[in-house]
Amino acid sequence: MNKIKKESKTGGQFLVEPISMANIFSREDFTEEHNDIYNMVMEFDREKILAQKEEIEDYNPDLVKSLIKEMGTLGLLGIDVPETYGGTNLDKITTIIVAEALVQSPSFAVTWAVQTGIGSLPIIWFGTEEQKQKYLPKIVTGEILCAYGLTEPSAGSDATHGKTTAVLSDDGQHYILNGEKIFISNGKWSDVYTVFAQLDGDKFSAFIVESGTEGFSVGEEEKKLGMKGSSTTALVFENAKIPVKNLLFKVGEGANIAFNCLNIGRLKLGASTLGGAKMVVNGVTPYAKERRAFGQPISKLDAITKKIADMTIRTYVSDSMLYRTVGLIQSEIDNLDEKDENYYIQMGEAMEKFAIETSMAKVYGSDTSHTVIDEGLQILGGYGFLEEYPLAGAYRDDRINQIWEGTNEVNRQIITGFIMKKALMEELPIREAITDIDKFMSNGELKLENKMLSTECQIIETTKRFVLFIFNEALCKYGQDLKHEQQLTEIFADSFMDIYAAESTVVRARKIMVSDSPEPTVIDVAKVFTTEMVNRLISQLHIATNAINDGENSTHINQKVDEFESRIKLSTNTIKLKRNIANYVYEKNKYPY
Repeated sequence: MNKIKKESKTGGQFLVEPISMANIFSREDFTEEHNDIYNMVMEFDREKILAQKEEIEDYNPDLVKSLIKEMGTLGLLGIDVPETYGGTNLDKITTIIVAEALVQSPSFAVTWAVQTGIGSLPIIWFGTEEQKQKYLPKIVTGEILCAYGLTEPSAGSDATHGKTTAVLSDDGQHYILNGEKIFISNGKWSDVYTVFAQLDGDKFSAFIVESGTEGFSVGEEEKKLGMKGSSTTALVFENAKIPVKNLLFKVGEGANIAFNCLNIGRLKLGASTLGGAKMVVNGVTPYAKERRAFGQPISKLDAITKKIADMTIRTYVSDSMLYRTVGLIQSEIDNLDEKDENYYIQMGEAMEKFAIETSMAKVYGSDTSHTVIDEGLQILGGYGFLEEYPLAGAYRDDRINQIWEGTNEVNRQIITGFIMKKALMEELPIREAITDIDKFMSNGELKLENKMLSTECQIIETTKRFVLFIFNEALCKYGQDLKHEQQLTEIFADSFMDIYAAESTVVRARKIMVSDSPEPTVIDVAKVFTTEMVNRLISQLHIATNAINDGENSTHINQKVDEFESRIKLSTNTIKLKRNIANYVYEKNKYPY
């Protein structure tokens, strides 16, 4: 795989770095190998998964396991596994490409994602040589399935405070585990589990647990709203005897293992929701052109036109954010020395640097798929409500995406919390950016290589300062207690995310327009999204400002807010541009980007 440009970055840097310096990775940068893998997975998905989707969704473990093994023969279970253990050791971009392309059966995609993600990554990154040799070769072939036991009845999003316990046996040969894990994907089907427990009451640690272990049992399949073709169970430990050699990494390092693995899981989920959103647009567009009402195709109705445009815009933005993020991560990984004995630990750390952006990709991606599926079902009308049409099942399956891999509420707290931490630790020069606001406001226009979308670029730069100004006022008032003001932190998270999304979209559009294959409608997408982003941001920051002022009339804050608002108002005719975008979708008869 060709390595992308090496340039050391850190999460949240987009807030303090000029948009002119944003050199983002996007799907237009895919190598030939990337595209070949994408097409291979899409073909596998159509010929193998779609052809047997009903059987998969009717809960057929044998069929799912056989399909997983077929993916193993294609090398699609070992993308993140070193060649030494039978893997293909490809880049993280490839991992995300496969997750995006595997969309016909969300249930099957879950099984694959756990097998190649949270189920195996703890061993890949943190396992001993003995553990890697024992498990990884069989994981990459699909001979064994794996799972990840973190969530508990009393500890979901707050998983590190779980009550499952571990103590060393009197003879020093085993760790004795007691407790219960719930909502475990691949639970019934797996042979190997990464399980987290409090060792000696306060040392959160990870253990490799094999099926058949004395004192370990798996609960019955849960009856779920969706994802009915996947396995979801509880794991029960009653004096379960885990050999001491099955401790993963070090005592007390469980949180490090858990969170590093969740970061890539969030990216995969963002990719899966992206693929799902594209599939919905691809499905409802031909329907809208064929279905007639009031003497014409419903595609001619302006209300339907708006829906198609909005679905396409959100999908394009999600795509831009996702691959920008994985590009940042891959660039950091490319800077590492593969020969270093701590290479995989450093890889996890590289991913943690972008925990802000991975949470954004997860939140925006899952919110997008929810919106796109809902609007797609609305376009289908009564047919969308029927089980024989695919959107009914998609509607159920999609709902979990806003919950797992950390609820969207928790991920919003992560976004603001990490930016807050980076600001207080001066890892990001946010205070410097605040100090330079007046200089920026009086300094005139940005220096850009070309004038394409220059207004939008200028406004994005201004919104960065606007958000940081209000964020700083909140920090001044609440200090570290800001983390307890969750309504405020959600506003900031959405504002940061909107800026990242707008910048990703605008920069990608500019890049496309100077490429060998320019497409003018991406300019319309960028203009519409930036305009609507600004309107959302102004409304949300008014709420934040009122909370910070709390009934007091702060002339300093109010004057600055008025100044910012006067600089970011746009008069874009979004109705006209949405018609342009929808007409292009109709012309291509599918999602066009």
